[in-house]
Amino acid sequence: MEINLPYTFLKRMENILKDEYESFLRCYNEKPLKGLRVNTIKCSVEKLKLLLDTELRPSPFSDVGFYIESDEKLGNNPLHHCGAFYIQEPSASGAVKALKIEPDDKVLDLCAAPGGKSTQIAALLGEKGFLWSNEIIKSRANILLSNIERMGIKNCVVSSLSPEKLCPELGGYFDKILVDAPCSGEGMFRKDTQAISQWSEEHTKSCMERQLQILRSARDCLKKGGILVYSTCTFSKYENEDVIDTFLTENSDFELCDCGFLEFGREGIDMPFARRIYPMDAGEGHFIARLRRNSEPEEYTPDDYRNSTVKENRETKEIIKKAKELYSEIFSKEDYPDFTVVNDKIMINPVCSPVFGGKGIVRKGILFGEIRKNRIEPSHQLFTCAKKSELRNVIDLDYRDNRINTYLLGGEIEAENGIKGYTAVCVNGMTLGFGKASGGILKNKYPKGLRKVK
Repeated sequence: MEINLPYTFLKRMENILKDEYESFLRCYNEKPLKGLRVNTIKCSVEKLKLLLDTELRPSPFSDVGFYIESDEKLGNNPLHHCGAFYIQEPSASGAVKALKIEPDDKVLDLCAAPGGKSTQIAALLGEKGFLWSNEIIKSRANILLSNIERMGIKNCVVSSLSPEKLCPELGGYFDKILVDAPCSGEGMFRKDTQAISQWSEEHTKSCMERQLQILRSARDCLKKGGILVYSTCTFSKYENEDVIDTFLTENSDFELCDCGFLEFGREGIDMPFARRIYPMDAGEGHFIARLRRNSEPEEYTPDDYRNSTVKENRETKEIIKKAKELYSEIFSKEDYPDFTVVNDKIMINPVCSPVFGGKGIVRKGILFGEIRKNRIEPSHQLFTCAKKSELRNVIDLDYRDNRINTYLLGGEIEAENGIKGYTAVCVNGMTLGFGKASGGILKNKYPKGLRKVK
């Protein structure tokens, strides 16, 4: 594999790396490292190792991250479709490890698409934690939402807004914030050669200005004592250490925290508390800095938001009544979630969520279903977020069962004669989607946009 790297970039890297420069160059004659991260919301590490027909070698960047050597296209594997794992370049998971997520944290992922870091955060939060996942580009926000759904994440808001519009309304709400900033992508040259043709030294400097704007917006959302992790996938000092130095100069109430607890990478340039990752460190290129806020923000938003402020008219009350009836048909649980009717959609609200008055929300909580004439059609997300043990009707198949492939292609599959109505389809106990059973046949409800192509 031969990669033609820009001369100006190479001279800069030679100045940075000195004796390690030749080792750095040799890495570009090697294949990019591939990896996956186990989604512990749906699957344990031990279970995936038993099921997946490929060797998993532990990665230092995440406790549930692994290197994979196989050339198999794992995106077509039924275990991927049901959210058992996320395909992720190994060192990309390091920034979330720097956040030190606690189970009940409220976390903002400000530049979130396609969702690798957001889904990693959500798996660490547990049932009580809350995630706000934002992506400014709407098409990429929809990809983000699809991954949020596939991985079974419940307590989450997905939005598509600029940081400048989003952050002022979320003052002081979050315990942790991740800014995985858009950058020049130098660290991905080995993996994405197209990034080379788009690179210039001038572009790295223009990226710096945008990165500072994002950080200046993000600061307003952080609680006193909260942690903000800034990360990039570039080697540029302009976009890394210089951004942090400028931000700290502007914001004396923030301090740089030591990332020495991370078992990977090496010190930043004249910034020993930060972390740099090079290809010689068994991953692609990344930079990580951990900041703490030591002042009270100007405003706070309420810790919890319920829809008690929304007046329910007679029609809305009737819709929610029907939603509860359908919920009881699908789930064996006796308690009902917190429903909201938004136009023709019925939503299940997150456990907690800040008040937000602006537009740009792509999804808040779980889409329960859509109102169609005199009935409610349940959503795909309702099932992907459910556990097998919670559901009344289930068809549970081994991932090697050919019926799973038929289902993923959009076809009907057999159902036991005793099963009738909306029925979950599971892969080795993990929810994949659903269908409607009648007369021994399951009519397929797997979304067309997610189906496999022959």
